[in-house]
Amino acid sequence: MKHLATGSCLCGTVSFHINGEFESFFLCHCSRCRKDTGSVHAANLFSSKAKVQWLAGQESIKTFQLPGTQHAKSFCMICGSALPTVQMNGALLVVPAGSLDSQISIRPNAHICYTDRAEWADGLETVDKICALPD
Repeated sequence: MKHLATGSCLCGTVSFHINGEFESFFLCHCSRCRKDTGSVHAANLFSSKAKVQWLAGQESIKTFQLPGTQHAKSFCMICGSALPTVQMNGALLVVPAGSLDSQISIRPNAHICYTDRAEWADGLETVDKICALPD
């Protein structure tokens, strides 16, 4: 199986390889994903064929499954960073794009759940862009 990507958490405790191809890349604006990320949307890669290989820190991974839903999130118990999650009884790998350390070739396919977006998400392309921390 082709090695595609490497990733880790913020503190470096958890590291992983992703083997296989991503089939889609969605930016989800639903309220659950906004709460998961604390941001305007989640940015997740999806694959029904790729596999995650944990290199270090697997014992520091916690998965939260929202009761009564298919919504799940895995994260490092030390630093809180989002990590890959195997869902749907192993049929789907969901990888937070920000957890990857390597470049990926796939670009986002779509903004999903866009009508559920936060009201402050509109017009972000017009906000000033600063290349470092503001003074």
